[in-house]
Amino acid sequence: MSITRRVFSIAAVCAAIFSLPSVALAQTDIQWWHSMDGALNDWVNDLAKDFNASQSEFRVVPTYKGEYDQSMAAGIAAYRANNAPDILQVFEVGTATMMYAKGAVKPVTEVMKAGGVAFDPKAYIPAVSGYYTAPNGQMMSFPFNSSTTVFYYNKDAFKAAGLNPDKAPSTWPEVVSAAAKLKIAGSTCPFTTSWMTWAQVESFST
Repeated sequence: MSITRRVFSIAAVCAAIFSLPSVALAQTDIQWWHSMDGALNDWVNDLAKDFNASQSEFRVVPTYKGEYDQSMAAGIAAYRANNAPDILQVFEVGTATMMYAKGAVKPVTEVMKAGGVAFDPKAYIPAVSGYYTAPNGQMMSFPFNSSTTVFYYNKDAFKAAGLNPDKAPSTWPEVVSAAAKLKIAGSTCPFTTSWMTWAQVESFST
């Protein structure tokens, strides 16, 4: 659900608390399954490390569970086996699956309310918060690692093609026009993109 483009679906965290004064309370582990690899995995580990060092009541245990579809499948399987993680990162395409998985997730608004922590969905960009909000207006999850498309252009190539190097195209017709001029100027690949469905369809839809 993303972002970069992903999200947290939060399950309830329950801990048994004992009142015996002579017994030290054990730390409550919070299992966090995610899909951040490489440098992002290091970042997630640092987030957990900093939080764990800030207090002694809880210990977040981040675990990389593979690509987005793999981590969601792992989360669903774990839920069916009554061993679901406390926090599961789900990519945006899995949003509907999580929303309609009755009882599998607890909406983040409920989690925050139960914890007595103020939560304002308006703190997020509307297009992002709207993606993770149910029809009844209840926000289902935290936007986390939400991606956005970025347009890069080569100023030197623009200048060589007679284009203004200090003004990037701001519309698709302008991209087409600039690409045509770059092609005439000798560029073998005046425009390219990755993640075509996301960049060309999903980003515009949201």
